[in-house]
This record gives sequence, C-alpha cells and structure tokens, in this order.
Amino acid sequence: MGTVTLEQKELETLKEILWSYLGDLRFEIADTDSKDWRDYLKEKEVIIKQVITKLEKAK
Repeated sequence: MGTVTLEQKELETLKEILWSYLGDLRFEIADTDSKDWRDYLKEKEVIIKQVITKLEKAK
C-alpha cells in the first residue's frame, strides 16, 4: 500500500471532490438500467465512502 502526504487544504479539497462525485454517482446509479453497470457503480460508491472515511480520520 502506498502513502500520500497531503497538506490540510489539499485534504479538504479532496474530500469536497469525493463528496461531490459521490452525489453524482448516486444519481447515475439510480438512472442506469444495466444491472452489471449498476453493480459496478455501487462497488465504486463503497470504495469512495471508504476513502472518505479514511480521510476524515486523517484530520
């Protein structure tokens, strides 16, 4: 596993970007008709939530 060091402003900006993307992703999940694509997007959602959780702990 790699390690990335971020300044506080970088950390906050990254969290904002991820939260924004997560919102867009939820709309895309709701709008897709393909089960395979929806499953893929849901997997991405889980990963993004995990990353956000790790970033929240890094404060």
